Formats: sequence, C-alpha cells, structure tokens
Amino acid sequence: QVQLVESGGGLVQPGGSLKLSCAASGFTFRLNAMRWYRQAPGKEREQVAFIGVSGYTQYADSVKGRFTISRDNAKSTVYLEMNSLKPEDTAVYYCYNGAGSWGQGTQVTVSS
Repeated sequence: QVQLVESGGGLVQPGGSLKLSCAASGFTFRLNAMRWYRQAPGKEREQVAFIGVSGYTQYADSVKGRFTISRDNAKSTVYLEMNSLKPEDTAVYYCYNGAGSWGQGTQVTVSS
C-alpha cells in the first residue's frame, strides 16, 4: 500500500523559511521521480518542484531561486526547503510519486 505523508507546514511571516518533508512507503522510492505540488484556495493544483531518480531538479518560475527540492533515498523521503516566502506561496502542499499516489497535504500560510 503506497503512502506519502507530508509534514513541516505551518504559519510563517513573509521572508521566512520552512522545510517540508514527505515520507514515502509501499513502493521503490529510489526508482521514482518525485514532485511537490501546491494548491491555493480557488486555484488549480500546480507543480512547483521535480526531482528525478538521478537528482536532476526542475522548478516553477515562481519559486526558482527560493525553493530547493532534495531527496534521501535511504530514508525514502523527499524534502522541499522554502526560503524568502511570500504571501502568494500560501497553499496546501502535496508530494506526488508520479504514479497516481498523493499525500494528504500540509498547509503553508505566509502572513504577517
């Protein structure tokens, strides 16, 4: 049974930082590219970061230079480090294994 469990969200002031984690189980993590998505109220879900099996990364233009995706295959965990956060980064953040399985999401709120 595939499980993806996100954690690390919360309330942060503009300019602050958060690091999200997604613990995976039930599939061969090291053989899967992983993605972080986010969905803000009233908006479609959008991909913000991708990491391939080899560690290749891609980012949405809106987060490039501020967010960093990484993975630890030994822990079957993917991370999203978010710096210089802006109010428009407020959303529920999800990890996705590219094979139809999503986590439950973690709320990130950027507000003063």
